[in-house]
Amino acid sequence: MITFLLSVALLIGGYFLYGSFVERIFGIDKNRKTPAYTCQDGVDYIPMSWWKNFLIQFLNIAGLGPIFGAVMGAVYGPAAFLWIVFGSIFGGAVHDYLSGMLSLRNNGMSLPEIGGKYMGTAFKQCMRAFTLGLMVLVGAVFIAGPAGLLANMTPLHLDYTFWCVVIFIYYVLATLLPIDKIIGKIYPVFGFALLFMALGIGVALVWNGAPVPEAIPANLQNMNPDPEKYPLFPMLFISIACGAISGFHATQSPLMARCLKNEAYGRRVFYGAMITEGLVALVWAAAAMSFFGSVGGLHTFLMENNNNAAVVVDKIAHGWLGQIGGLLAIFGVIAAPITSGDTAFRSARLIVADFLGFGQKAIKNRLMIAVPLFVVGFILLQVNFDVIWRYFAWSNQTLAAATLWVVTVYLVLAKKLYWISLIPAVFMTMVVTVYLIVSPEGLQLPISIGYMVGSIFTALVTVLFFVWKRRVRIEEI
Repeated sequence: MITFLLSVALLIGGYFLYGSFVERIFGIDKNRKTPAYTCQDGVDYIPMSWWKNFLIQFLNIAGLGPIFGAVMGAVYGPAAFLWIVFGSIFGGAVHDYLSGMLSLRNNGMSLPEIGGKYMGTAFKQCMRAFTLGLMVLVGAVFIAGPAGLLANMTPLHLDYTFWCVVIFIYYVLATLLPIDKIIGKIYPVFGFALLFMALGIGVALVWNGAPVPEAIPANLQNMNPDPEKYPLFPMLFISIACGAISGFHATQSPLMARCLKNEAYGRRVFYGAMITEGLVALVWAAAAMSFFGSVGGLHTFLMENNNNAAVVVDKIAHGWLGQIGGLLAIFGVIAAPITSGDTAFRSARLIVADFLGFGQKAIKNRLMIAVPLFVVGFILLQVNFDVIWRYFAWSNQTLAAATLWVVTVYLVLAKKLYWISLIPAVFMTMVVTVYLIVSPEGLQLPISIGYMVGSIFTALVTVLFFVWKRRVRIEEI
């Protein structure tokens, strides 16, 4: 329990201390007019209060990640706590804040366009294709998960297909209507519900004196029962993404960058939402490790239920919060992915609109872009959910690495302290490279080869960065 409470304190302290440090490095300008005013269009650019932006951003980036990802990552043991805490403070929150503020400084520009501005045309084209594909993939993933949960909770005639259609209709409305009509009104409510759920589980942890394992040296080994197939590095760092660092977040930040009233609110919205998500992940990881008596007990329960994290969430919520609290918890688990899926499609629409230079004030312009995206998303729904999720996980972390390199280049060009993003960029490059080499959906090569290839590739990328940096300095001289 000491590790859990200390982790909570570190995350909160990280927001105030390291978050302020990162904010000073970026250099906010409280007198600078934001895109919410300079580009106001009544659709995507609309000034909204900082707390609404915070709750919407939190709900956008949360999805299934900090809950399901934390549950699955808990199988690796207390090492998950260290990744959630330090990953959130030094990786995810830095990634989210800097990418969000860069969008804010560039009229709400979407991620691929920001990448192109600082990394060149070829990089921009790759980012466009990769990010757009990821957005549609996320939209499909976050239809399938909630639809399956709703089908299990309702009469037989309200089956999986029925709920897919219902969620899809909602997606269409949320993607096309002005951001303040649906998203601005109901997201703050859903965001509060998700926070209340996590708070309830957290209080139950302490109240029940749950046997949360401590992050002592003896417990930091890989507790997965099949460590050769699932090595701690890189598997843990892919399993827990949204609770530590996630590339998907950088695609959502432009939505809020178009609605912030002042740059001073950037730390609250971007850095703060990531830290809050880390707290949610921390709570669920601790609950999963302790509710079943031990990490081994969690793994046994997962094996008996086909590795279905939703069953774990339902069991814990009803066990500790009772019938009403359990229903609220499941509601949060359903609402969170739906509200991430619709903004994924909205982000996809804006990415295409930025690429084509196609104004989105007219509804027909929004339809021309959105309809083909929905068709592709519907086709992806026919693919097995587990397959989609596995490829989403790697793609998500690869985008995080790419985004960190983009903001590092920006910091170099702006003559600011670039080490704050360079270190996590190098780390995430190693993670995604090794994962691609050794994972079941990758090349499935031995872990020793994965470490060797990953080290060589990461070193090469890092060397190329410093060669480029030296060239920039020489050109300035």
